Amino acid sequence: MKLNERIEQIVKKLSEDMYEREHITSLAFLGALSGTNTFLLGSPGTAKSLISRKISQAFEQPKYFEYLMNRFSTPEEVFGPVSIKTLKEDRYTRKIEQYLPNADFAFLDEIWKSSPAILNALLTLVNEKLFKNGDEIIHVPLKALISASNEIPAENQGLDALYDRFILRLIVEPIKNNENFLNLICSKPTDSDVNLEKNLLIKQDEWQKWKKDIHEVKFSKEVTNIILMVRKKLADLPENQKIYISDRRWQRAAYLLKAAAFFNGRKEVILSEIFLLKYCLWNKSDDFKEIQKIIEQSLTKNGLDTGIDIEILISKNQSLEKEITNELYYTEDVYLTHTIAGKEYFRFKFDNQDIYVEANLKGTDEDFYPIDKNGNQQSSYKCNFNKSGTCTVKSRHYYNREEKKTPSVQFKKGTKKQEINERLIIALDNEVSNNLTQLQKALENVHNRNETLKEKFKSLFVAEDELSFLLKNIDKQIGKLETHIKDSERLKSLCIN
Repeated sequence: MKLNERIEQIVKKLSEDMYEREHITSLAFLGALSGTNTFLLGSPGTAKSLISRKISQAFEQPKYFEYLMNRFSTPEEVFGPVSIKTLKEDRYTRKIEQYLPNADFAFLDEIWKSSPAILNALLTLVNEKLFKNGDEIIHVPLKALISASNEIPAENQGLDALYDRFILRLIVEPIKNNENFLNLICSKPTDSDVNLEKNLLIKQDEWQKWKKDIHEVKFSKEVTNIILMVRKKLADLPENQKIYISDRRWQRAAYLLKAAAFFNGRKEVILSEIFLLKYCLWNKSDDFKEIQKIIEQSLTKNGLDTGIDIEILISKNQSLEKEITNELYYTEDVYLTHTIAGKEYFRFKFDNQDIYVEANLKGTDEDFYPIDKNGNQQSSYKCNFNKSGTCTVKSRHYYNREEKKTPSVQFKKGTKKQEINERLIIALDNEVSNNLTQLQKALENVHNRNETLKEKFKSLFVAEDELSFLLKNIDKQIGKLETHIKDSERLKSLCIN
């Protein structure tokens, strides 16, 4: 059985009856697979401890430790009681067999309520996997520590270093969907036992080997560019919105992305797995949506590359339309005029006589006299365009009788020009055809990529809504390209007609 198929079967088993916590379970399991510590933020009764218990049972003969912290917790309750026997021998050691230093998996609930003595000891244990038991320093077998709380650690309490060791940070919310809620209340309490077939259970030597193999997974240039963009956008946030992310957390988050690829049977991280960063980079719950937005923006801008700069092609279309419109078509109405003494005039009929009104005066607001066909001023009439395209003509002899005259249109706006240079038409048509070909090629690339990525984007650790976001972005690109291809075809018809 392939590794990814085996992991998929385990994930399905762990997620059974975990209403709306399936994705959180799969992520916490990824944490355990990669030796990454997980912090669950959520109110009491949201199945946080259940998630931890289930995950431990994916491993062969796991030693599991669980404890609910409070301000009265003592180191003895977490690390084991002092051995009376060795104390009599003047040695201070703890009996650790059933406690955290001897556990493969541990769940510490309400972790931030614990005493400083416990939290300080945890820091070394979690970070270096070392525990000082009397004079002896022992390597603990801890694969993954899952902690939980309904709050993040308070500021200025010296807890930042420990909090930073919890790379995966998952928000566990109450069930929202009514159908899931009814299924929950109508069913028996979810059993923490996971009945996995023996061949699916993860062995110690396998886990150790996988941890090393994960380092061999690579980042593509596309993925590294997006990670760098996410980092820059976070750095550019306003001072009051800054999110501190240590280099250690970046490194461990990157390792988690590699682990996701590895357990999906790949040797390279794919675009969809960048979404995992949003579960690693937040400090306060308010940060989560901001980080998600930054990741989505970065994926939209830098991801899903077609190999062709679509924006350049669209810009080219726009400049070609402007050139075609200006060179081949009238961009405004062209009026019928008559040339008299080197000037252009509109001819109107008034009192059964032809009068000529200077075309340049159209749109002005001043009185003027027309002329006759020989250029002689006709002072019997007074004209004014009144800041419009319609001229008011008044007779000074017939009781100031007036009429409104509109110049005759010879060529309406949008009419193709006459006697255009044929070589210009051919050149513009060729440019439009070339741009159309490039757009069609880009569309073909996106279509092909879409079909490939529908499968390639799938990951055991990427949520459906995250996958949908990427596919919707491809659909947007397809729609955009199809619109501009139609536009190019329209421009081509403008050259031909």
